Amino acid sequence: MNGGGKVVCVTGASGYIASWIVKLLLLRGYTVKGTVRDPEDQKKTGHLLALDGAKERLKLFKANLLDEGSFEQAIDGCDAVIHPASPVSLTVADPQAELIKPAVMGTINILKTCTKVSTVKRVIITSSMATILFPKSPIKPNDFVDETTFSDPSVCEEEKQWYILSKTLAEDAAWQFAKANNIDLIVMNPGLVIGPILQPTLNFSVDVIVDFINGKNLFNRRYHRLVDVRDVALAHVKALETPSANGRYIIDAPIVTTNDIEKVLREFFPDLCIAEENEDIDIISMTYNVSVEKVKNLGIEFTPTETSLRDTVLSLKEKCLV
Repeated sequence: MNGGGKVVCVTGASGYIASWIVKLLLLRGYTVKGTVRDPEDQKKTGHLLALDGAKERLKLFKANLLDEGSFEQAIDGCDAVIHPASPVSLTVADPQAELIKPAVMGTINILKTCTKVSTVKRVIITSSMATILFPKSPIKPNDFVDETTFSDPSVCEEEKQWYILSKTLAEDAAWQFAKANNIDLIVMNPGLVIGPILQPTLNFSVDVIVDFINGKNLFNRRYHRLVDVRDVALAHVKALETPSANGRYIIDAPIVTTNDIEKVLREFFPDLCIAEENEDIDIISMTYNVSVEKVKNLGIEFTPTETSLRDTVLSLKEKCLV
C-alpha cells in the first residue's frame, strides 16, 4: 500500500485512462478526489463507484475545464493532481471552442488552482504522442524521436490537425506556467491507447478497434502503434511515486501492421476482412524509431499488443459494444 494517507485529485475521472488511474490509486491505498461534469449522472460514475476501495476512499466533485475556480474544492488538501481530462475528437465544427480552449484553459485553470494549494507537491498531465510527432521538419521513416522532440503549432495548423494543435498548445502552456510558478510538473505522452474499458461507453481510441472489427481502417495506415491503457495508467502512478521522476515520458509501442491486428481480431470474428490502406494519405510515417527507456526506468513493462487487442475485444463483448 504505497498511498496510505495520501490524497490525489484526478480530473475527468470517468474517462478511459482516468478511470484506470483511479482504479490503480484506490488499489494502492490512496484517497482519490475525482472531478466529473455531473456527479449525479449514474451512467458516467457508476463504474467508478463500483471500484474496490471506492466506498471508503473515492469522492467525486463537479468541475468544468472552462470554469475558473471550479477545481478548487477537489484540489484542496491534495498531495498531487493528475490531469487526464481533455476533449478528444478528430471532426469538429469549431476547433477553437470544442478543442483548443478547453484543452489550454482547462490545463491552466488546474495549474492556477495548484499554485493556491500549498499541499500539492506534484502535477502530472496526460498529453499525447501528438505533441511530439509534428515538428517543424516532418518526421521521415526511420527518424528517431524522443522526449526532446516537440510538435510545431504552425505545422498542426497548416495540416488542420486541430486535436493535435489543442494538445500541443496545452502542453506548451503547461510547461511555461509550471516554469514561471515553480510547479513540479510531469507530462505523459502516450500513443494511441487501447485495452479493456472500465466505463460503459466507447471512447475515441477504442472506437478505432471497433472500426477494425467493422472492416474499416480509420487512419488508412499500414503501420500502427497501440499502447495498453493499463501501462499508461501505471506510468502515471509510478511518476507520482518516484521522487526523481521529471519532464516528459513517451509511452509508445512497437509497430504492428494492419495484418497483425486483423490476425488477432480474426480469433473473435473469423470472417473479418479489414480494408486495405492507401499509404499516400498518411500525414505521418509510423515507422519512426522511438526511445521508451525513460518510462521503462519508472518500472513499466509493456503489455504485448496482441494481449491488449484481445483484452480490448473481450471487454467490448462483455459490455455489449460489439
